[in-house]
Amino acid sequence: MRFVLGLLSGLLGALAGWAALAFLVVSLAGPDRDGGVAMGAFFQIGPFGGFIGFVIGVLLFLKLGIVRQRASPSEAAPAIGAAPPADAPTIAAAAASSKTRVSVPFAVAIVAIACGLAWWAWYELIRSPYLTHGFMTLELQFKLPPDSPLPADPGDVRIGVWEGDRQTDAMLGAAWRGHQGDRQVILATATLSMKTSSRSVSIEFPGLPLQIWLLDLSSDPDPMRGYSSWRLSGAASSAAVEMNYRLTADR
Repeated sequence: MRFVLGLLSGLLGALAGWAALAFLVVSLAGPDRDGGVAMGAFFQIGPFGGFIGFVIGVLLFLKLGIVRQRASPSEAAPAIGAAPPADAPTIAAAAASSKTRVSVPFAVAIVAIACGLAWWAWYELIRSPYLTHGFMTLELQFKLPPDSPLPADPGDVRIGVWEGDRQTDAMLGAAWRGHQGDRQVILATATLSMKTSSRSVSIEFPGLPLQIWLLDLSSDPDPMRGYSSWRLSGAASSAAVEMNYRLTADR
């Protein structure tokens, strides 16, 4: 039991040290658009923090998780009527100083933290699409109102995709401009990364008010063969944008 708790304390310390050092490096490095700094901080620098955290976790267990307990007088005293041995004081002192036990509050805290992290990891896993179709790509098309021009800079276009309370920005590729008849179309893609029945999409850029759509997808949707039908946002009809989408998967 002591070995298991000590190992668990070390592993939790390693996890905390790994994450803390990686987060510190990312915070000091500043904005990172391509994710290279974050990847390097997590996979190259983070292990050093994990090693230090493991050592600290084991030392904390030895310091706080092991409690020394003195032997009771009845355990240290000889039986009634028996002659005490010549080294009785030495034996009693050794027995009083050698009894140890695991700290119950420390053990409960370690097990509770480990169970909480395990439950959170399992919850995130079952909400992710990795158990079914792999990465899911959401292809979006936004048809602007008649005679509405496209923005000159694609950086002015903000397209957000919400999955529950998690928000990500859709990406505009090199061929982000399109048209259907006399109406301009904006093309974008986003990656769905979790299972949820609450998904929505928004778009805005200078001259166009915020437009929002709710996606009628199940919590674990299947890939789509074609695009959905065009649907209007809830904005005023004079500035309403139409949107349709298609969902593809790795497998």
